[in-house]
Amino acid sequence: MNYTLLTSEVCRVAREAGAYLREEQQKLRADQVERKHAHDYVSYVDKTSEEKIVAQLRTLLPEAGFLTEEGTTGNRHGEAVWWVIDPLDGTTNYVHGTGPFAVSIALRNATEILLGVVYEVTLDECFSAWQGGGAYLNGQSIHVSAKPIEEALLGIELPYDADMYREIGISLIRRFYGLCGGIRMNGSAAVALCYVACGRWDGWLERGLGQWDFMAAALIVSEAGGVVTSYQGESFFLDGDGVVAGNPLVQQQLLEG
Repeated sequence: MNYTLLTSEVCRVAREAGAYLREEQQKLRADQVERKHAHDYVSYVDKTSEEKIVAQLRTLLPEAGFLTEEGTTGNRHGEAVWWVIDPLDGTTNYVHGTGPFAVSIALRNATEILLGVVYEVTLDECFSAWQGGGAYLNGQSIHVSAKPIEEALLGIELPYDADMYREIGISLIRRFYGLCGGIRMNGSAAVALCYVACGRWDGWLERGLGQWDFMAAALIVSEAGGVVTSYQGESFFLDGDGVVAGNPLVQQQLLEG
């Protein structure tokens, strides 16, 4: 399989989905937004974006299955490779008329991520990577930073499920506030990880994630020279719900706290 060409085609698919998101954001009304859980939103835009992406990916790689956030495909049925799709990462930002928000598409098998594309719509930035091919932003090679923790700009996020993750969120701020150069939240796991990949941020971590939130961007970080593990520090993180990522200087310190 030619992953260079396939990744290029996936970038095209992501950009087309992003154009749809950009157009619909101006039309979306409050009464068209549903709540899956408290503070966890979805709308017709997420679902339609997912359907558009799936239809095009079926044509590109008919043998692949699907794992999608909104479940419009019925999800995978034992295929050897499958797409992992978030049709709109950063929905809370989106429904509030702000950014960032992104389309995230990864192709994986049971043990590896084969390619990843994250298209950040508001800045027209397409991050991409395929296994062994390096990481790119709009076609230009990118690399993680080389800053130590004392100078690092770290990203964290507070999951919508405050009852489950409140103490984790508070503990992260206690651990890193004052230890690092600064702490940021942007509302999109996929975009945050891509910021680590291109050196804007130096590390990032979060619990309570779906695979569609991090799958594509995790490969982009790895191919940009970064380190990605599970929240517990394990090298295999694909089936978990937490990710720690950073440049090689910062990542281990994130795990150690």
